[in-house]
Amino acid sequence: MTTRIFFKLLAAFVLVIGVATLTLDLSVRRAWEGSLERELESNLTQKTKLLADSIDHRDKRPIREIAETVARTAGARATVIDSGGKVLADTQANPEEMENHAKRPEFVAALHGAVGSSRRTSHTVGTPFLYVAVPVREGAVRLAYPLSSLQAKMQRVRWHLLLASGLALLIATVLAAILAQALSRRLQTIVSFAERIAAGDLSARIEERSNDEIAHVAAALDRTARRWEQTFAAVETGRKQLETLLNSMQDAVLAVSADRKVEWANGVMQQLAWRDVQANMPLVDIVRDPDFLNAVDEALRLREVRTARANSLLPGSSFNVVVAPIAAGGVVAVLHDTSELERVEKTRRDFIANVSHELRTPLTSIQGYAETLLDATNGVNNREFLEIIRKNAARMSRLTEDLLILAQVESGETEFVFEPVLPSQLLQEAADSLQDKARLAAVEVVLRDCSPKMVSADPDAVQQVLSNLIENAIRYGASGGKVWLGANDLGNSVEFYVQDFGPGIASDHLPRLFERFYRVDKGRSRQSGGTGLGLAIAKHIVRAHGGTIRVESRLNQGSTFLFTLPVAVSPTKVHA
Repeated sequence: MTTRIFFKLLAAFVLVIGVATLTLDLSVRRAWEGSLERELESNLTQKTKLLADSIDHRDKRPIREIAETVARTAGARATVIDSGGKVLADTQANPEEMENHAKRPEFVAALHGAVGSSRRTSHTVGTPFLYVAVPVREGAVRLAYPLSSLQAKMQRVRWHLLLASGLALLIATVLAAILAQALSRRLQTIVSFAERIAAGDLSARIEERSNDEIAHVAAALDRTARRWEQTFAAVETGRKQLETLLNSMQDAVLAVSADRKVEWANGVMQQLAWRDVQANMPLVDIVRDPDFLNAVDEALRLREVRTARANSLLPGSSFNVVVAPIAAGGVVAVLHDTSELERVEKTRRDFIANVSHELRTPLTSIQGYAETLLDATNGVNNREFLEIIRKNAARMSRLTEDLLILAQVESGETEFVFEPVLPSQLLQEAADSLQDKARLAAVEVVLRDCSPKMVSADPDAVQQVLSNLIENAIRYGASGGKVWLGANDLGNSVEFYVQDFGPGIASDHLPRLFERFYRVDKGRSRQSGGTGLGLAIAKHIVRAHGGTIRVESRLNQGSTFLFTLPVAVSPTKVHA
């Protein structure tokens, strides 16, 4: 890593320095060569003008002699031509053998009265020259400076510049290497710090004493690491607290991932499982109860809370299971052991059933003998006392009967025979059986709209529910003068209703109305002969049919009791 960073930085520095050096070398060399050539041309122009002036004001000396004198002083070749281009004199060639120069570029300009210049290789001597020509009377003169000496000077200068550039590049490269090594160390420190953070070491720290951009990056990373450490410490503390809380629960808790693997289990779940629970184990290896597994699958698929009852998790134990989805895509399952509660509830039901059985025989005897004595006694006081005994014995007999029925329905001992039956038939039979009581109470029982769909029900059990509700409506809603019966279609179920127009029930009583022995008006209920168990029995019978029961009521506006039964599919025989 260090080598890669170092050589990348060094290559970048060397490239920048090399480009800068090359650019500087080329620009300086070209500027110097251009300046040298311009200076040479200026000097040569001055000397050519001096030659022209010497020829224009010559004495009796020949033109060639004057030309040789100026050429020797200037270190150049001198040429003189007439206005026709004929060479009159030349310091390095025989004029007689030279061709006409009228078309040479520099002479073309000079013969037109201007200063002409040109660079080319001489056809006569075969050497590159800088030519400068100026006009004279009846012709023009020209000095030609050989460029080979200038090129030799330039080559020497180029070589010196190259050496200087190479030396500068070498020194700059050494400095760049030192700087690249320093930057590489700083970057490597940041990389090592980032690797420690990525590996989970949030205690890693980085210090930078500079004030450049790399130092700013290091400081920002250091602050980020400190915040991450604080955040993860808080998360870890919360996780440990949650784990402690879950382990202290009496319920078993199990976290399952989206791919149905165990993520976590508390201590109670570890005790329930038939093998050690470890993370990433398939759920089916821990729990084999099909109802539990189905609830987990549905919660994962539908992302909704699902409940179930697990009876095969432990022999002789049963659990209520609640499975809820979590944000990570998995679910959390909570298993509440209801074995003890069910045992207590069964004991209670058995106690009620046993008490009912034990009380039935003596109460029947008391009631029978009281009625016998009542028929054989003529004394007013004796008859009154015996009537009181008979009434209370009859009430106790009804109470024991209701307790026995309730215990049998709750325990599942009552066998229901489901068959398709019309709602109108059930309602009509119930209304007919209570016509005498309705007539005595001056209440009209009206059968209204009825769904044509057949429901799946045990007719005798549903008759008991309807009779109880209609009898209550007659008894407590007599002031309304009428009771309505009916059944509405709800699609997959039919909703029966019994509506009276009596004084109604206060809203604070409605939630507890179906509890056993709960009375809205205790004195009135006892006076009417009620046991306080009729609505509780009705609730359990409706639930055994797969339906629900509820009540709607307002004071002085009457009450409506409603319960649902499923639409019939086929006759079935089940236990409640």
